[in-house]
Amino acid sequence: MSTLSEAQLRDLLTGAVEVTRSAARPVMAMFRQQPALWNKLDDGRRERVKPEAVRVKNPVTEADLAADRLLREGLLALLPGSAWLSEESVDDPVRLDADLVWIVDPIDGTREYVEGVAEFAISVALVSAGSPLLAVLYNPALDDLFTAVRGLGCWRNGQPTRVTSVEDLGAATLLASRTEAGRGEFSVFSERMQIRALGSTAYKLALVAGGEAQAYFTRKPRNEWDIAAGVLLCTEAGAMVTDLGGDKHVFNRPDSRCRGVVVALPHLHAEVLGMIHEVGTLE
Repeated sequence: MSTLSEAQLRDLLTGAVEVTRSAARPVMAMFRQQPALWNKLDDGRRERVKPEAVRVKNPVTEADLAADRLLREGLLALLPGSAWLSEESVDDPVRLDADLVWIVDPIDGTREYVEGVAEFAISVALVSAGSPLLAVLYNPALDDLFTAVRGLGCWRNGQPTRVTSVEDLGAATLLASRTEAGRGEFSVFSERMQIRALGSTAYKLALVAGGEAQAYFTRKPRNEWDIAAGVLLCTEAGAMVTDLGGDKHVFNRPDSRCRGVVVALPHLHAEVLGMIHEVGTLE
């Protein structure tokens, strides 16, 4: 378990924000400029595709890779001896024995990024003993910055933020995946909640923490780098966060895939989870 003091965590957060903003520069320099594009294959290799490709299953751009390099260099330098897990880096199992691990997605919502939609985010979390200690989540297209430190709160653009409460499910807004909503996967829930479709998983989590919605869930697995920062943001903002089984997430595991994520106001979480299980998960 980490022995970092409150003062050390605050200093680390300041440094992590600076590193994240630096990594955002190449991301924005290439936004809507048709950066080099690859499709990630199941075996980890990348195949080059044309920027105008209609549909890429697992897109990665030169902006993702540039941001990943800057994040890795900057964050590891902030905390010597820390380990690394990122969507765009080859996994090193040494992280499993590390006390402190950075869990990073250099661009969560790459599909939106490629399409020129400002619904993506850089997601950074520092994890100890399976739990996030601090989080930085930044949408550079909107200059929207979320930060959190465990036990100290959540901030949006430097101002404290909390979830907004509603009395019942019918008054709640549920954030949903643009892709999944486009396939009709949320139509069954639309009679019970207001649905707002949006890109990046990480950014949806941040917006719940920012009070723009009262729930978010996915019935499918997500990787740790998709949700680690957002889980801390939502928890510190007053939401209840579990996986699809109703259990707390544990990060920095050998298998980086998590059993989905369910975020809601505490008094609505059980109802949301029950609603999901009525319909069924997509694991």
